Amino acid sequence: MRICLVTPEPGHPLLAAARVCLEAAGHRVESLDPAAPGAAADGLADVYLLKARTPRALELARELERRGAPVLNSAAATALCQDRTRMAELALRAGLPFAATRTYGSLADWAAGAPFEGPPLVVKSRHSRRADLVARVDDAEGLRELARAWSQEPVVVQEFAPNSGWDHKLWAIGGRVFAALRRSELAPQGRGPARPLALAELPPGWADLVRRTGEAFSLDVYGVDLIDTGDGAPLIVDVNAFPGVRGQAGAPEALAALALDRAAAAR
Repeated sequence: MRICLVTPEPGHPLLAAARVCLEAAGHRVESLDPAAPGAAADGLADVYLLKARTPRALELARELERRGAPVLNSAAATALCQDRTRMAELALRAGLPFAATRTYGSLADWAAGAPFEGPPLVVKSRHSRRADLVARVDDAEGLRELARAWSQEPVVVQEFAPNSGWDHKLWAIGGRVFAALRRSELAPQGRGPARPLALAELPPGWADLVRRTGEAFSLDVYGVDLIDTGDGAPLIVDVNAFPGVRGQAGAPEALAALALDRAAAAR
């Protein structure tokens, strides 16, 4: 089989380890930088792993799909996970426990439109990307300060859900689920490293919830961020297409197996 990694960083630990597995089994693995001139000009690979989310990467993935190549995840599913408004709408339609979400064209417009009242809020950039906005707002002064720094940023707003201060980071590769604990990015101490978590340590039903999320979003390789709002009741706060899944034993092997399964099915 010929497997192609669509990424500007082929040395990413998950991809590099999956590549070792595939090449050890006699398969050909290539990398394709979506920003490179003439990307995908050669003949089609058996399957493409889309570990990039830039506009050019999505454009390339759509082109490959039009030419009949299987792409994991699809361009449409990857793009959907970058729009937090569409993400929330789909999750709630699917009956998933996702935070209720409001959308505003700019942070400045929302801040100017109504006085701050009620419980603390979480404000996020509508469009997910590196170094985007994710912040907790507790009062009117905090909102004004945030609006000065991010005035024209399109945002989504959610009520802050009281929780332990730890995010459950769950990932799925095909049907296999991996888990870790990491401090919330809203925690005063900062995020810190992720701590691997055995699936047996998860509250009942959480692994199945992750799989249901993947089905609703048409994702093959994805992450679901969950918080425990009390008594094991989960709340989904984010869904990511093709996250890093670092430090998870068995993840590279699962990715290699998924790539081969999808390539064989396409043949």
